[in-house]
Amino acid sequence: MTQEIHGTVADGFEAVREEFAAFVAEERPDYEGQLCAYVHGRQVVDLWAGDGAGADSLYGVFSSTKGAAYLVAALLVQEGTLELDRKVTYYWPEFASEGKGALTLRELLAHRAGVVGADTGFSARELADDRQIAERLADQRPFWRPGTAFGYHALVIGALIGEVVRRATGRTLQEVYEERVRAPYGLDFFLGLPAAHEPRFRSARPMAPTAEQRALLDSLPRGPHTLTAIAFNRHGAEPTDLELLPNDPQVRAKGPASVGGVASARGLAGMYAAAISEVDGKAPLLKEDTAAELGQFHSVGYDLVARAHRSYGVGFQATADAWYPFLGAGAFGHSGAGGCQAFADPRSGLAYGYTRRRFAFPGGAAPENDRLVAAVHTAALAS
Repeated sequence: MTQEIHGTVADGFEAVREEFAAFVAEERPDYEGQLCAYVHGRQVVDLWAGDGAGADSLYGVFSSTKGAAYLVAALLVQEGTLELDRKVTYYWPEFASEGKGALTLRELLAHRAGVVGADTGFSARELADDRQIAERLADQRPFWRPGTAFGYHALVIGALIGEVVRRATGRTLQEVYEERVRAPYGLDFFLGLPAAHEPRFRSARPMAPTAEQRALLDSLPRGPHTLTAIAFNRHGAEPTDLELLPNDPQVRAKGPASVGGVASARGLAGMYAAAISEVDGKAPLLKEDTAAELGQFHSVGYDLVARAHRSYGVGFQATADAWYPFLGAGAFGHSGAGGCQAFADPRSGLAYGYTRRRFAFPGGAAPENDRLVAAVHTAALAS
């Protein structure tokens, strides 16, 4: 049975709807997801599908949460509250422990700190609370000499940035985001989901890998204390089940800035549209030179945690290199383990957001984004 496609597209974006409908028809019958895009601050795509789904349904967006954390840092750098080339210890003296004193904020944002996790792991309660993560990591010995290499700080980068923000402003990162970004634009992208919005949340559903995918998993390096296991908190007394993380009420309520965000595709795309474009008469949040610096390569090459080629700007993933080479140079954003994707392409004015309910193997931007992003980008250039 073919699922019905809901929503609208602007003139010239009909091919995006056709591509979305074609993908949904190929998917499992229980597919549920949303797609939204803006061009130069104007919404041009707003689509969704799935039994029980709506335009305002909210999903756990895993690491796409990091985009909100990096945007807060960028705003504070832009106004002079933070300086990228100051040492982290200027704001957070305790971070100097165990040889981390020379690390700059720029290096921290670019995943070069070397404190990807804690030796003994985190409890579920700690992972939901950025303050507790930061307190643990201040005393953590880094797993490589800070600044000399990089590796994805998957579950902790938001807490590290958040502690710098708190020390510099007296406000949590979540509070600054709410006041400066989410509330002014009415975005359905929450770092800390209010109880009143809980009925809109759609619980994450894991998807069992195929036999071929299971064989691939089994071929990967294993061990309870590998750097990858530590970064994803798989080595301690309470190993994290990443696929089900958004289903934890304490994670949704506290909104840890690495992985705890809850959003719709409208919320994801809307945040990136506000970052680079005039939206509803409001000036872009980022000046052109700030946006350009965010998309510059800062860490490129072999990621010690991902064990693969990765590229990061000032925190953000370098989206063109990481995922879609046809995008403009300097595109920046962040994918999420459940399959979601979100980014801004300043050169074309495109802001993109995609969510799905069922966790897409093997994590990160789901494969369908390749065709959906291409369709949206082609229409955006033609328009």
